[in-house]
Amino acid sequence: MRRSGGAALTASPVLVGAVTVLVTIVAVFLSYNATSGLPFVPTYDLKANLPNAAQLVKGFEVRIGGARVGLISKIEPQRRDDGSTYALVTMKLDKSIEPLPAGSKLRVRPRSALGLKYIELEPGREGGDTLAAGSTIGTQDVRPTVELDEVFNMFDAKTRVGQRNSLDGYGGGLAGRGRDLNTAIEAFVPLLTDLEPVMRNLSSPETRLGRFFRELGDAANEAAPVAEDQAQLFVNLDIAFTALSGVARPFLQETITESPLTEQVAIEQFPLQRPFLRNQAALFRELRPGVATLPHSAPILADAFQVGTRVLPKTKRMNRDLADVFDALADFSDDALARGGIQMLTRLSSSLRPTLRFLVPAQTTCNYVTLWFRNAASLLSDGDPNGTWQRFMVVAAPTQRSSNVFGPNNEGLPSSGLANGPQVENHTHLNPYPNTAAPGQTQECEAGNESYARGQTVAGNVPGSQGTRTSGQRSASATEATP
Repeated sequence: MRRSGGAALTASPVLVGAVTVLVTIVAVFLSYNATSGLPFVPTYDLKANLPNAAQLVKGFEVRIGGARVGLISKIEPQRRDDGSTYALVTMKLDKSIEPLPAGSKLRVRPRSALGLKYIELEPGREGGDTLAAGSTIGTQDVRPTVELDEVFNMFDAKTRVGQRNSLDGYGGGLAGRGRDLNTAIEAFVPLLTDLEPVMRNLSSPETRLGRFFRELGDAANEAAPVAEDQAQLFVNLDIAFTALSGVARPFLQETITESPLTEQVAIEQFPLQRPFLRNQAALFRELRPGVATLPHSAPILADAFQVGTRVLPKTKRMNRDLADVFDALADFSDDALARGGIQMLTRLSSSLRPTLRFLVPAQTTCNYVTLWFRNAASLLSDGDPNGTWQRFMVVAAPTQRSSNVFGPNNEGLPSSGLANGPQVENHTHLNPYPNTAAPGQTQECEAGNESYARGQTVAGNVPGSQGTRTSGQRSASATEATP
């Protein structure tokens, strides 16, 4: 019995040829569209804003971890409001990776040295928001990529010359130094061992090394306005070091060589000099009051030194004779009786010290001793046409009977109190202990500086400060003392 269906299909050459042509067309169509994805296959579409789409073309792959998960289906140029441009890339991805976490990153990476590229996706952390189909990955999530031509562009003419010179120098510097290099590598082992905890501390968040660099940036910003001044500083330093280079050998070299020995001597000797320094400090504290008087005494000392330059050359014979005097003084100082006398004089000076401390300001501040001698001399030398001031006249003081004229308690007879008016002339002016700038008193030279208070009774210190200037002084404030 004959099977008519099968024999009819294979027996027709036209039908076989038509089926063959159809299969070929379908295969060619699928091969041609393989770069755009298989037809009728659902995809997970995402877009991305790239700074530029250089060397990217439609149909290039999209990968995650090296595995192909899709391809580029469209590249469109776009323009922002400020006039800048970017590329909008559409990617058709497999449904198996849908959805990607929000915050996923991408970068354009080279596929070969011939210029082929692909887009690498780096999924973000899971557990948060996701990218829905049709979402756009912004430029902030696009990682920068260094192109191969950019790497090659670094090697310009100057760089190539520098590398050639470096290789030439390193070749000459390392030649024949294999043993030294081995020794250095061996020494690096303890260095790296010690460096590990240091680097661990630096990398610790508690070290806050990032803040250190930020502060360095702030410091650089602060230094930027004075950059020209700093540049001039380095210019001046260059001039200074150029000048120093002329004395570097042997002067600076010897200074550097001797400095460690000098410092060692200083370390050993400075502790021994502490008592001397303490005594010096005490000496200068005691000299401070004398130094304070130098503005007044310096002109006098200058005159004395000027006279001394003429007198001292004439004292050579006296200095020779003083040698015998000092020998006699040395013998005298060895005498036990002399030592006892000196001790008694020491006790006397100690007992007189409070009195002298009280009396000395009368001369050093108020100049009263000098005034006394001057007035004593003037008593015998100065005067008027009738003679010198050393003349006495008996003046009869008014008695109590004439108290209606001079008032009660006048100086005519012993009185029971101070003369206190009512007449203007009948007032006592008495200051038995005037202030002389002594310790415990008001800092003033009161004796001889009191103003006459007419019509008032004044007993004791005059109110107010009378100043510290007396006759014969060059500075201070107040009226001069009456000679």
